[in-house]
Amino acid sequence: MTLRIGCIADDFTGGTDVAAAFRRAGLRTALVFGTPDAATTLPPDCDAAVVALKSRSTPAAEAVADSTTAQRWLWAQGAAQIYFKYCSTFDSTPHGNIGPVSDALLDAAGATVTLHTPASPANGRTVYQGHLFVHDQLLSDSPLRHHPLNPMTDPSLLRLLTPQTTHPVALIDWATVRSGPAAVRDALLTHQRNGVRHVIADALTDDDLAVLGAAALELPVVAGAAGLAEGLGHAYHATGAATPVPLPAGGRAAVLAGSCSARTLEQIAQFYAAGLPSLHLDVLAAATGRDVVTEALTWYDAQDPAAPVLIYASASPEELAAVQAQLGVAEAAAQVEELLGTLAVHLVDRGVNRLLVAGGETSGAVTTALGVRAVLVGDEADPGVPWTTADTKNGPLALMLKSGNFGAPDLFTRALATPVGDR
Repeated sequence: MTLRIGCIADDFTGGTDVAAAFRRAGLRTALVFGTPDAATTLPPDCDAAVVALKSRSTPAAEAVADSTTAQRWLWAQGAAQIYFKYCSTFDSTPHGNIGPVSDALLDAAGATVTLHTPASPANGRTVYQGHLFVHDQLLSDSPLRHHPLNPMTDPSLLRLLTPQTTHPVALIDWATVRSGPAAVRDALLTHQRNGVRHVIADALTDDDLAVLGAAALELPVVAGAAGLAEGLGHAYHATGAATPVPLPAGGRAAVLAGSCSARTLEQIAQFYAAGLPSLHLDVLAAATGRDVVTEALTWYDAQDPAAPVLIYASASPEELAAVQAQLGVAEAAAQVEELLGTLAVHLVDRGVNRLLVAGGETSGAVTTALGVRAVLVGDEADPGVPWTTADTKNGPLALMLKSGNFGAPDLFTRALATPVGDR
């Protein structure tokens, strides 16, 4: 097989989400963490390769540099098409990074138009008349508006993207999408002739995403959330299901959570209610020099080895605001990433070989600390939340990287209740 599509994701859990989407479409998919270099290699016979960056909230120039480096590496691996994956909440600021990265990828490819949609109906994200909905609420009315770094108070994708680019932005409405791939291609061509570079498409169902994927098959660069990626993957007409990915059996299991999303807080509450060992990290104490990591490891060593454990820095919006008021937004985030990344290394050294990580920035910190550069994507525990397998100095590691708002409320308890290899 040859590499069919290369994807650049703007955070690590987003990379996991889109890799799972390609796998659902029947593509054998590899996931690479961090900006690849000449020494980075892919597993053999991959149809899709996803490079997961930490570019969602970095300065725009840094996000552009990392993304175009990943684009060149993916081209060198043989990818003919580039997919830019961003969050289904389209979280970004007037300065970027969705607009600047999209423009840079298009410039490098010599392309003049691209298709966007953050729709992901399986996770309740739909787009209608260019407005982003979360289930039955506009994004600006939903709990997801409370993003800790990029609060999302405007549901209009055209208004959100326009300040981020010097190029025109336009819409393909739902009626056109429902008319089929040819109608969408005609609309794209019309917008392109009129000088429009960024075309946002409505999508309410997976069928709509399949239409958009078929229409976008020949575009050098496509952009959106995991839903459109799956539609695009199906358009490649992969044959059969992806090869099963073996995962390690036995060993200890742990959850590390840094996300403050409403869904992650629910998952933490369910884990605690199940009577499973849970420990909350004191981020403010760590910032004043207290050895919170050693305290957490002492607690961990006292737990029943047969029980999965949860160590978390997640907090309610009110608690998070209080921490950020004392430390600042950037320092609070850095403290959480440092704590959980360091703990991940110690836990794997202590025999954890099933590790579930909640939160995009947390996932980036953990994989970086563990030195994990590439994984093969396996089966999903919930939509967009697959198990992956990685090689570490301690042996094979089953690793689940969960976007903050993804997964059912019982994900933590259900995913770790049975050794992965026994499934």
